[in-house]
Amino acid sequence: MKTMLQNFLAFAAGLAAGSAVNMSIIMVSGAVIAPPVGADLTTMEGLQEAMHLFEPKHYLMPFLAHALGTFAGAWVAALIAVNYKMIFALGISVFFLAGGIINVIILPSPTWFSVLDLTAAYIPMGYLAGWLAMKYSDKNNP
Repeated sequence: MKTMLQNFLAFAAGLAAGSAVNMSIIMVSGAVIAPPVGADLTTMEGLQEAMHLFEPKHYLMPFLAHALGTFAGAWVAALIAVNYKMIFALGISVFFLAGGIINVIILPSPTWFSVLDLTAAYIPMGYLAGWLAMKYSDKNNP
C-alpha cells in the first residue's frame, strides 16, 4: 500500500513540477523574446489571432517550455517513484504530449513547429529524464 501511495504521489508531483516549469517559461517568454507588435497574448483568442504574426524566434520559448516542462516532470516522477521509474517518466511525457496535441489542434502553428514540438519535446525528454533519474537512483542506492 505504501508503494502504491508513493508512486501515486510521484505521478502527481511530476505533473505539478512539469506544469510549473512549463508555465514559468511561458510567463517570462515575452520578456526574453518580445511578442509581435500589436499581439495580445494574454488570452487564447488573442494568441490565436496573433499566430500569423509569429516569426521563427517566437517559437523558441514555447518549445523550451514544452521540452523542459516535460523533462522536469518526468525527472521528478522517476526520482520519487518506488519502482517502474521509466514507466512513470514516460507516463508524464505522454500526459504532456496529449496537451501538445491539443495545442496543435487549437493553435494554428506552422507545420515545421508542430512536427518538431510533437516529436522532440515530449517522449524524448521523458525518456532522457527517466534514464538520468534511474542512473542517479542507482548511484545513490547501491
